[in-house]
Amino acid sequence: QVHLEESGGGLVQPGGSLRLSCAASGYPLDMYAVGWFRQIPGKDRGAVACIGSYTSATYYADSVKGRFTISRDNDKKMVYLQMNNLKPEDTATYYCATQANYKANYLATRPDEYDYWGQGTQVTVSS
Repeated sequence: QVHLEESGGGLVQPGGSLRLSCAASGYPLDMYAVGWFRQIPGKDRGAVACIGSYTSATYYADSVKGRFTISRDNDKKMVYLQMNNLKPEDTATYYCATQANYKANYLATRPDEYDYWGQGTQVTVSS
């Protein structure tokens, strides 16, 4: 059983920053792509940022480019999402996800391409 856990969410004012963390228990997170997704009630879950395993390949949704940065610490088997200049429209539940199989030269960005999910962490951007 793969267990992913997100942390770092919270309430922040517009223009503020948060750093989300994703940790995996008993799973070599460093070997697989990891994605951060977000969802608001009534809307589909969508990719925010994704990062490849052994490569430096990254993907960002247009709405977060220049503000969010995804990174990984393979020694600690952690993946992070640094979120700067947060906007009210960034308010959502954020999930990290990873895959069951390594895919060379391909970075998945759709939710249905990810196999294991955390429970999510709420990010609220409001004054």
